Formats: sequence, C-alpha cells, structure tokens
Amino acid sequence: MGTIVAAMASSHAFAVLQPERWDELRERNRKVYAERQGSEPPVHPRVSEETWNDIETRYGRVRRGLLELRRTIRETKPDALVVIGDDQNENFTSQNVPQLAIYTGNEAVLFDRLAKEARTYPCDGETARVFLDEAVKAGFDLSFSESFPESRLLSHAHAEPLMRILLPEADIPIVPIYVNAIHCPGPTPARCYAFGQVISDIIRNRLGDKRIALYASGGLSHFTAGYPWRVYRGPFGYGAISENFDRKIIRWMTGGQVDQIAKLTSNELLDHGDIEFRSWIIAIGAVGATPAEMLAYEPLYRGLMGMGVARWPVGRDS
Repeated sequence: MGTIVAAMASSHAFAVLQPERWDELRERNRKVYAERQGSEPPVHPRVSEETWNDIETRYGRVRRGLLELRRTIRETKPDALVVIGDDQNENFTSQNVPQLAIYTGNEAVLFDRLAKEARTYPCDGETARVFLDEAVKAGFDLSFSESFPESRLLSHAHAEPLMRILLPEADIPIVPIYVNAIHCPGPTPARCYAFGQVISDIIRNRLGDKRIALYASGGLSHFTAGYPWRVYRGPFGYGAISENFDRKIIRWMTGGQVDQIAKLTSNELLDHGDIEFRSWIIAIGAVGATPAEMLAYEPLYRGLMGMGVARWPVGRDS
C-alpha cells in the first residue's frame, strides 16, 4: 500500500522572495496592471502602515514556516513529491488551457523567472502516468504533457518554491500537477476536493509501496495584475487582501471542517482573491478531515498577499 508521508501547502510569488525586493516588484506589478487595464491603480493604504521592523517580524514567521516544510521533506524522504499549482500563461497559454493536467515526462528544466536561473529536476514519469490512467478511469478527464518546449517548466507556482526554498537540491523526483486558477471558469471547489480524494485513492491502491509527499502552491487571497479582472465583480481592488475570508477558511482547515471547504463556490473564491486556493483544496481532498497545522498566516500588503503556510500531520497509512 502506498502512503502519503507528508502534506503541505504555502503561498508562492512574494512569499518565497526576500522582502528587500517587494517594493520594486510591487511597483512593476502595478505598471503591468496599468498596461492591461488602462489606468494605474492606487497604492493600497495599508502598505504605508507596514514598517520594516513589522515586515521582518511577520515575514520571519512565514519564512520559518517555509523552512519547516523543507525540513519535513528532508525528514520524510519521499519517493516522489507531487507539486500542485496553477499556470499563469507560462506553459499553458490561452491557445489551450486545461482545467486539470499532469506532466508525465521523466525530467524537467525548472526556470526561475526573476533569478533567470534554470535547474534540471528529475520527474517520476511512471507515477505520473499511473495518476493519469487511474484518474481518467475515475471520471477525471486529466490532460497531460509529456514534454514542454526546451523541456522548460515555466509555471512559477511549481518552479520558484522548489528552487528557492523547498527542494533546491533537486534530488527528489517531482510530479507536477496543474489546476486552472486564473482563467474563468475554473474547476469548482467540490471538483478539486474530489480530485484530491482520487489522488489519495491512487496513492493507497495503485502505487505499490511508494511513499508520496504532497505540496500545494498558491494563495492565499491577493489581487494582482494577473487577476481575472475582466470577470471580477467583487468588492476588492488591486492590492487588497480578504483577511476575514482567509481566516474563515483557515479555521475550517485547522478544525478539519472539510465539508465547509468542499461547499465553497467558484464565485466565493473569485470574489475574495482566493482562486489559487484550489491547489490547497486538492491537497485537503487527499488528506480528508485531518486538521491542518497552520504554521503561518500573515496579510502583508507590501508583499501583495495573505501569505499562508500549512502542514497536515500525516505519515501513517493514508
């Protein structure tokens, strides 16, 4: 029987970047918003309230949480790390946007867009193909890619957390899974939860004695240049963080109230800047009602997001 030996989730983007670069990159992001929307958004008023002492303290909690995820991976020594995240017009463009997809190649060149650094990671293509076959049998029309141009895996949801913090040694095979977040419509929370359940079932019953770790990349709430503003009708503007909504879903996670999470709607995720929470929901579907350990949650306006880091205490038969 296969086992989920670790299950984790975190924000990416600014969350895996040192705060010294936040102001520069936030301004760059505002310029991108202006180019796409025709007007430059105001700087959120909460930005000026965050002093550097405040940033150092609060981001320090996030960073320690991320390093704890790294320690978890090193200690559990999984046979493969399943990495769940979205793709923002990186490998998958508007020419073809799958709702759910998996990479089935045997290696991939991950690319860090800011550092302009590339690193080759081994991929567990055999495990990926089992996921593909069994998910389709279970009724999930999972798309797949066996290769990318120049073998480059460009999605920052996958590349940057692994390269910068979680797996810089590139010494554990990965299985990249994609869930559509920024192109509406996306898969419903109920569908994401059910997909996570299927992933768990495949690990237990179709992967022999493999030991698998799960990592979900994305969120929590944020409203940046890449948000689907064309369809957004919610109450928030550029640079906002839906703190109350974030804290509500955190309470549900830490309380094991997975039924509440599965009942969320796509409109709720869209209205509150939590479209990337779909990645977390897939991981939650895999671990079921196991209460999450929230290692950090910090709404950091200089960093443009509610930064979250979570882990689920799994390790025995899943």
